[in-house]
Amino acid sequence: MSDARTSALRPHPALTACRFAGLELRNRFAVAPMTRVSATEDGRATEQMAAYYGAFAEGGFGLLITEGTYTDTAYGQGYLHQPGITDEAQAAAWRGVVDRAHAAGARIVLQLMHAGALAQGNRFRDRTVGPSAVRPMGEQLGKYRGSGPWPEPLEMTHGQIAEAVEGFAASAVRAREAGFDGVEIHAANGYLLDQFLTPYTNLRTDGYGGEVEGRSRLLREVTAAVRGAAGPGFTVGVRLSQGKINNFGWRWQGGDAEAAALFAAAVGAGADYLHLAGSGRDWLPGGPTLAGLARKVTGVPVIANGGLHEEAVARRVLDEGHADVLAIGTGALANPDLPHKAAAGALPAVFDPQVLEPLATLDNALTHAPA
Repeated sequence: MSDARTSALRPHPALTACRFAGLELRNRFAVAPMTRVSATEDGRATEQMAAYYGAFAEGGFGLLITEGTYTDTAYGQGYLHQPGITDEAQAAAWRGVVDRAHAAGARIVLQLMHAGALAQGNRFRDRTVGPSAVRPMGEQLGKYRGSGPWPEPLEMTHGQIAEAVEGFAASAVRAREAGFDGVEIHAANGYLLDQFLTPYTNLRTDGYGGEVEGRSRLLREVTAAVRGAAGPGFTVGVRLSQGKINNFGWRWQGGDAEAAALFAAAVGAGADYLHLAGSGRDWLPGGPTLAGLARKVTGVPVIANGGLHEEAVARRVLDEGHADVLAIGTGALANPDLPHKAAAGALPAVFDPQVLEPLATLDNALTHAPA
């Protein structure tokens, strides 16, 4: 029997249960974090959001990673109607989401996010901040209620940096109290921590700039602060990427050496797992991957992301040991029951981009739901 035929007869490898970064998962399917800008104006999660996340849990996903959630009432918020976890009211609103996920057998991790210079809707501030006063390339995202060029940010002071670090740490404590199984620090996709990691947005000459050691200092400080504040027995992950929402083609200039240094920085500061956004899109059959490098360099479990709803790619990533868990984005939007379909050998539905246009809201998605 051919290898292809044998593979087709084997159960999907992501259907196996695993212990991942301290979490017992019923399978290796995770829902990737996706911005849906559907919270209340003051940043509280809604019943509609609970139903949205609950559908993935009921559809069989083992792990849910929430959309990026802002961490302070200064410069952290990136989008209007983005959820936050900056106070007890916001934390309490998340409990309904957590309960729905747990009731259906899934684990759920809250993604902590500071938008930095890529903020386009902050009810607390009229200005944005970043590592340096460098205007972001491109224009704001219409599907998240933005328009026009990004404003030039203020260069963050040491006091503002310390405030941002404290926001991440305090938010992790609230997440634990709200019942989440862990938190994921968003250091990817061009947001604040990624801005510090990136040489063309970080022109600082102090200890937060320069070579990789300086540019990764804020990532290390945030991760260590979150790890210390959340305490033992609570999972802490870090999401990293090369591409950004306003520069998809960016690649780390130092290649594998820079990648390895960033992975080691996050894990050395206390991360229990790494999540490589977009890593599946860079995957070449038979070749190395960033996810595989992260796993090899650090020894911690790794989540791969990007195009992994395609079974052939998913099989190679898991069978060859590139990653431990698969984070599914648009494939999950089209198939909230993807694990059940994989178990039944059914073909997944094709993603309809109209569910995110003109706005990436849950209300908009309902207008494009199948009849």
